[in-house]
Amino acid sequence: MSTARLLDRLAAPAERLLAALSDLVRRDRTAAVALIAYVAVWTLYAVLAKAGQDLHSDMIEMLAWSRELALGYPKHPPLAAWLVAAWFAVFPVADWSFYLLAVSVAGAALWIVWKLAGDYLDGEKRALALVLMTFVPFFNFHVLKFNANTILLPLWAATAFCFLRSYEKRSLGWAALAGLFAAGSMLGKYWSVFLLLGLGLAALLDQRRAAYFRSAAPWVTIGIGAMLVAPHAIWLLSAEFSPLTYATTFRSGAGGHPLKSAGGYLAGALAYSAVAVLIALAATRPNRAAVADMLRPGTPERRLAAMAFWAPLLLPAVLAPIFRFEITSLWTMSAWALLPVVLLSSPRMALDRRPVVAAVAAAVVFPVVMVAVAPLIAGMVHRGGGTPSAMHSRLLGQRVAHEWRRVTDRPLRMVAGESDLAYGVAAYLPSRPSAFPDFNRKFGPWVDAARLKRDGVAIVCVAADAGCGLPATALGLSGTRTEADVSRTYFGTRGRTGRYTIIIVPPQP
Repeated sequence: MSTARLLDRLAAPAERLLAALSDLVRRDRTAAVALIAYVAVWTLYAVLAKAGQDLHSDMIEMLAWSRELALGYPKHPPLAAWLVAAWFAVFPVADWSFYLLAVSVAGAALWIVWKLAGDYLDGEKRALALVLMTFVPFFNFHVLKFNANTILLPLWAATAFCFLRSYEKRSLGWAALAGLFAAGSMLGKYWSVFLLLGLGLAALLDQRRAAYFRSAAPWVTIGIGAMLVAPHAIWLLSAEFSPLTYATTFRSGAGGHPLKSAGGYLAGALAYSAVAVLIALAATRPNRAAVADMLRPGTPERRLAAMAFWAPLLLPAVLAPIFRFEITSLWTMSAWALLPVVLLSSPRMALDRRPVVAAVAAAVVFPVVMVAVAPLIAGMVHRGGGTPSAMHSRLLGQRVAHEWRRVTDRPLRMVAGESDLAYGVAAYLPSRPSAFPDFNRKFGPWVDAARLKRDGVAIVCVAADAGCGLPATALGLSGTRTEADVSRTYFGTRGRTGRYTIIIVPPQP
């Protein structure tokens, strides 16, 4: 059956869903149920499509950090790790539950987008706003790799939502919530400074700025935000700004091409949003006057919302060449919450019902189709092979646990070695050990020589690493050495074999 015929057969159910999303009484309940189904289906896709591999390196790193609760971490602020720790205090540590967390974060972001759109759109326009966002890959494919970018999806949306309401209503409650979510954004990733700069710029350029800044709202937002970020700022000072040092070391434009990266950032942003934009244009078929009103809104409320969208999105591209740092379009992930408002809020934009119904039907069909092809994707990944941590962490963890039990009956508390292997093996061990990546205290400040001697350590390296175990020897630690061949099987097909060295250093008196 062709896609066109399938969409035609789905027209009636799509019209019923569109009507429910547009109905004043049923719309919130329908949106909530639809998003729960969205989370369930994309979680199922993740489980099936990634069955031939282990968790992504960003996820296993975040899991390792969550076992060492702190006010900050070597690469990022702490909020994402705190969320992972809270999640796995309730759910078992398993691939499916981690994917459920990741997609739930996207679902929460889409719910906030739905509520935010309700302040500017109504009826079928609001329903289309939610549908559009499901075609932005950050809310399905990219979100499956949970990291510091992922957590910004709901935080940026909530910050913009609360800021706009506090600006329009001068409400202290909304102002306090704007400060809360702004602080959460900064505690998620320092990239959020562009959100704060963008919203500040939007407030300053708005023609009603005098009344806003004479009210208590902006100062409540700033005060609450500063108070909540203060403990991390104190930690950052005590840690000699190590996360910022990491960011500037690995993302500095010195010797690079910041101007080129800014162009790539903008081109990638356009590509990520292209399907949603094309659907919106097909549904509205705007004339020149409508496009002009979309780009330069005719009311101050819509102009403020547009500026709150464009400023955080474009500021990085403007500032990157000036301050010589490199950026990537992946970091636009959190900046799209206001896109439907910008595209659809003009009163000159009238909807053509047929493409709207087709978009709703496509939004329902697309994730179902992806679930159907997910096993094929998993098979392709399995045959193609991947990094050692992605393909062998779980199996290698089982072998490490076996070797550890042969040497000591004490619980395994520490895994060390090349960073991705250390994080990966630690993630899959039931004793939930800590990880000591690369024997480097900059990336594992929770470890010292005394702890290694007291708890012991399992060291994991690829067999070709001639320096495996040398850092432990330098600390006076020694243990039994074993080599192991590990390969993964997916539906009877054996994948690439990896050879690894395992060194078991038992706890010392």
